Amino acid sequence: MASYGADAKLIAGGQSLMPMLNLRLAEPAVLIDINRLSTLAGIRRENGHLRIGALTRHREVEISPEVAALEPMLTRAAREIGHLAIRNRGTIGGSTAHADPSAEWPLLAVALDAQLDLRSRAGTRRVAAREFFIGPFTTIAERDEILTAVDFPIAPRGSGFGFQEMCRRPGDFAIVAVACRVNMSAGKCVGASLAVGGADAVPRLIPEIAKPLAGSGGEADAVREAAKLARAAVDPSSDLHASAEFRRRIVEVLSRRALEQAFADASSS
Repeated sequence: MASYGADAKLIAGGQSLMPMLNLRLAEPAVLIDINRLSTLAGIRRENGHLRIGALTRHREVEISPEVAALEPMLTRAAREIGHLAIRNRGTIGGSTAHADPSAEWPLLAVALDAQLDLRSRAGTRRVAAREFFIGPFTTIAERDEILTAVDFPIAPRGSGFGFQEMCRRPGDFAIVAVACRVNMSAGKCVGASLAVGGADAVPRLIPEIAKPLAGSGGEADAVREAAKLARAAVDPSSDLHASAEFRRRIVEVLSRRALEQAFADASSS
């Protein structure tokens, strides 16, 4: 990467890169195959986080008992990524670095406040996922840096998650997706995070939702108010799949459903 810079592209799963090559949306002079860098793959628990190597395949996350036990929202979201053949080849690092605002892993990374490790010849630096994405298919990574791992916080005890996604057909990219977590103590919400994908230039964290949910037990009024705030916070565009106004409406609907799911999940844990 240091030698070729902008003329090079990394290839691992290739599930995003190969279609771009076919459509001439990317025309690198050099492809660097990193599939044999086995140290960049694997899932392990480390310092209160679930550390997932960048070369870990989507399917490995989906079927991992450790992931299901420590952060089940990752298991749930992994099932929605493309089709089985795509999940068998695609990697969490490739999807995250590709930075498609409709993709599941960037959304989950923002919703759960994941930390990303970037490496170059100069060394390794850690950045927050909430700072990593700066535009559609655009990140703060330098041209000679590669993403080596994603660290997700382990789900707190007593918390619950919600994940909702709308797409035209199973396996398509989401028109809108919502991921959220609520942290509960003595039956009351003591913290909440919610992020929206597909309805903005980047996966959008909606911090405003925390205020109406604070101290609530998931009552309908509080959840509806939070969902309305999510709708107001996004700035979607129109395309051949949906108008901007339709996306705003779906953000509200899916946010309400995801929060209801999260409160129900927390109460049953």
